[in-house]
Amino acid sequence: MKTLWKLTAAALAGAMLTTPAAALEPLSQEKYINDRLVAARVADLIRRGCPTIDGRLVYAYTQARALKRYAERKGYSAAEIDAFLDSRADKDRIYATANTYLRQNNATDEAGLCRLGREEIGRRSVTGSLLIAK
Repeated sequence: MKTLWKLTAAALAGAMLTTPAAALEPLSQEKYINDRLVAARVADLIRRGCPTIDGRLVYAYTQARALKRYAERKGYSAAEIDAFLDSRADKDRIYATANTYLRQNNATDEAGLCRLGREEIGRRSVTGSLLIAK
């Protein structure tokens, strides 16, 4: 089963653009995209670590496609998107940010992941929207 990261990567990699992106900030600094990738990673870790919460994978794929369209509208090229998604440093940074969020919210074990997952679902956060209680 693909992880939310892989679904997001697949959706972003399909972007084809005609608009030059010379004036754009690097994707690694694009807050909206990075925040959603961190949220997807947090959701993925919660769904893997909590037996009473599952991922809404079809919805996650839909959101990944929307994220791709967002990048397209901003003017990022397919090559820029691919380079960002293939970057080990960017993936490590996103994973580290997600791990920090989990630690800050005392979600380092099954009970903590389940609690945080329920809270995220209840708050209807980006992370919570990618999860569903079983």
